[in-house]
Amino acid sequence: MRLNKYIAMAGIAGRRKADALTENGNVKVNGRVMLTPGYDVKDGDEVEVNGRLLAPESRSVYIVLNKPKGYITSTRDEKNRPTVMDLVCDIEERIFPVGRLDAATTGLLVMTNDGDLAYRMTHPRCEIYKTYRAKVFGVLSRERVAKLRRGVDIGNFTTAPAEVEVVRQGAHSALVEIRIREGKNRQIRKMFASVGNKVLELERIAVGDVRLGNLKQGHYRKMKRDEIIGLMREQ
Repeated sequence: MRLNKYIAMAGIAGRRKADALTENGNVKVNGRVMLTPGYDVKDGDEVEVNGRLLAPESRSVYIVLNKPKGYITSTRDEKNRPTVMDLVCDIEERIFPVGRLDAATTGLLVMTNDGDLAYRMTHPRCEIYKTYRAKVFGVLSRERVAKLRRGVDIGNFTTAPAEVEVVRQGAHSALVEIRIREGKNRQIRKMFASVGNKVLELERIAVGDVRLGNLKQGHYRKMKRDEIIGLMREQ
């Protein structure tokens, strides 16, 4: 197995970043600095990245988790709060969450040990759309929807045009579906705040063509082959 793929399968980075880590002298094989990304890793070789000994996964794993409220999107938490890893503890392979959902946000979270897929899903160049369902306080007027569709200033960043549909407008709140291609920290909450509506509940229901469907909170399913291929192809 090529060295860059070995590093990617360990969940450290995608192959391109693995190449850069190797060429910059951050990778050792059997205690010696290895500068060749194409080195063929053999049985018994010990590979280190920045002093960390790697153990590649025996198989690629791709799952869709419906994250409940209150769970941290991280492999570990210094404050000992529950993390999404607690929900997939029966999976033997070492996997990691791709991207983040804040603790109060529920919904679709992809988890894998494929560094290449993680790279494509998080790199801004790939522009994979994320779809959210939000319950917001107050009336979401046509003028406010128009602003969201054009793009809004959320503090040192102006969002790209979003796809916005008001599913239901009630007396005191609105249910909205919004589709964006960026992934700034707490972006959806900031977008609605910028037009005067506080987010009361937020759920991610799709990433690209991968949809949450009827998956229950706290449960996960294996990704379908066409879903994986779709994410790898999206631009």
